[in-house]
Amino acid sequence: MTEQTDLSKDLVRLLPRLRRFALTLARNPDDGDDLVQAACERAIARASQWQPGSRLDSWLFTMMRNIWVSEMRSRRVRLGQGHIDAAETDELATFVGPTDHIYGNQLVAMMMSMPEGLSATLLLVSVEGHSYNEAADILDIPVGTVMSRMSRARTAMKDLLAKADGVTV
Repeated sequence: MTEQTDLSKDLVRLLPRLRRFALTLARNPDDGDDLVQAACERAIARASQWQPGSRLDSWLFTMMRNIWVSEMRSRRVRLGQGHIDAAETDELATFVGPTDHIYGNQLVAMMMSMPEGLSATLLLVSVEGHSYNEAADILDIPVGTVMSRMSRARTAMKDLLAKADGVTV
């Protein structure tokens, strides 16, 4: 079996995680799917640059973030602004029990209501399990910024959860 075949199989296994991360960046399922596709195409085209034994997910998340940053720059030039309204976001669909589905959608909506930097950092560290150093590398920011964003994201999520439950914090 070739390294290309192994990379392709691993890439397929990572698709749900890539899509989740793409949604935190793009805030729109269609743009998120386009982002995943672009990252997969780039990964396959640049398979020789990936170092077997290193974390494929980190390599792909970094690639996806860089593609998204480039896309946002292009949109700003083409459209004059490039911002995506948070109200236009869709919720991430999950295929679990009805109660889990409702709670999951509420959590995703809460995360998506946060600024992109907070939601992407929260997803990478809390959901995907990356270390602060790995998240810093993926997002191309200092570790201290990751720590700061995580603190603010946790506080924001706590406030959002308390507000949803009708609790005053």
